[in-house]
Amino acid sequence: MDKHRFRLLTTAFHNGYYNMGLDEALLESAASGSPPVLRLYGWSPPAVSVGYFQGLTEEVDLDSAKRFGFDVVRRISGGGAVLHRSELTYSVIMKTDHPLAGKELEDSYRTLCAGLIGGLEVLGVEAVFSGINDILVPDSSGGGKKISGNAQTRRRGCLLQHGTVLLDNDVDIMFEVLKVPAEKIKGKLIGEVRERVTSLRAVLGREIPFEEAAAAFARGFEEKLGLEYERTEPLPEEDRRALELAGEKFSSREWLFRK
Repeated sequence: MDKHRFRLLTTAFHNGYYNMGLDEALLESAASGSPPVLRLYGWSPPAVSVGYFQGLTEEVDLDSAKRFGFDVVRRISGGGAVLHRSELTYSVIMKTDHPLAGKELEDSYRTLCAGLIGGLEVLGVEAVFSGINDILVPDSSGGGKKISGNAQTRRRGCLLQHGTVLLDNDVDIMFEVLKVPAEKIKGKLIGEVRERVTSLRAVLGREIPFEEAAAAFARGFEEKLGLEYERTEPLPEEDRRALELAGEKFSSREWLFRK
């Protein structure tokens, strides 16, 4: 397997505005010729993110999010609303002509999600790629439970794919901050999500610390995709740009409430 040189950034825990700002700053760096990036990170405080095309007030109970002390942020990628609390989040950023980027959307999802499946294997969890952008843990029903969801955008000649791996499952809190079509069916929906979604804690029967998960997924991407890492921090100019984007874009009402 050919080796692909990547920067590996484990940026630990930041607020949602900085997290999204750094993803975009790294995309801008890649567009300017910097090597591809695998970034592993968490969220502090927890956050709710909505997809680029979603209506914020249609998807998020802003009063509940404020009561819990959660950030609310809009991604530059598509997809649905996500609670970021007990999870490991990753970003992969590269030029669209990179060998791992794929010609078709599903090809690139399948290729990059192989790194997540590899990380789960390191932790002793069997998983499969499903649909366009999900990863499932097979169960006794013959189907599977979702443990990872992923989203992607392409701009400036680059691909940004980011997604989550659930370390634990906060279904009750999720339905406090995400809106449901009718309050009377909330209990039914919570039950359905519990049947369809799982976490590393549920599968392995123990808590998986962020550091253990980050090491496992770095290894999974390395082995499955043939990556060769340069372990780095964000460059000073990337950090400055991330802070600028966090303050001027991702935390602004204009961006949050865009239609």
